[in-house]
Amino acid sequence: MGNFLSANPLVLLIAACELGFWVLLVLGLAARYLLRARVLSTVLLLLVPVLDLVLVSASIIDVAGGSAPGLTHGLAAVYLGFTVAFGHSMIRWADRRFAHRFAGGPPPPAPPKYGPERVAHEWREWGKAALATVIALAVIAVTALVAGTAVPAPLDWFGDPMWNWGGRLAAIALIWFVGWPLRVSIAPPRRPATTHR
Repeated sequence: MGNFLSANPLVLLIAACELGFWVLLVLGLAARYLLRARVLSTVLLLLVPVLDLVLVSASIIDVAGGSAPGLTHGLAAVYLGFTVAFGHSMIRWADRRFAHRFAGGPPPPAPPKYGPERVAHEWREWGKAALATVIALAVIAVTALVAGTAVPAPLDWFGDPMWNWGGRLAAIALIWFVGWPLRVSIAPPRRPATTHR
């Protein structure tokens, strides 16, 4: 394991960015709700996207310096895609819980279970996954361009260490689409009928 990490410093950077995301999030919300330091909170939360820029820059610099695009470069692209697409909603999710716990805010709303609200919710969540996939694929393509490597045909993605991530994401997005937004659009869950005595 030690050899793997030393041979792939991007793995350490990805882990550091993930840890940094949660540390900045908790510190930012603690500053807002425990210290009542709104400016400090805003600064800390604005630093979260900086981690994404550091990671993608390091990945691009690595291949520009002669490293062959590989597994870790694809993973860096996936991480960037998901933090950009889901990061804001994750921060909002945590913010509502901090506000409820420490500032007397209302209980966080539960995701809708029935009707058009459920359909809209599933489409929104899948839209984030689709955005994450597009961003990751774009970063992978830029990485390949910088490295001077050819972009394989989509059916060949699974045979390439970096583009393999693109194939995985496309498969996940397709399964997510069929299993959630498409399914609930065809047959929206209905609220159980209440019986009156």
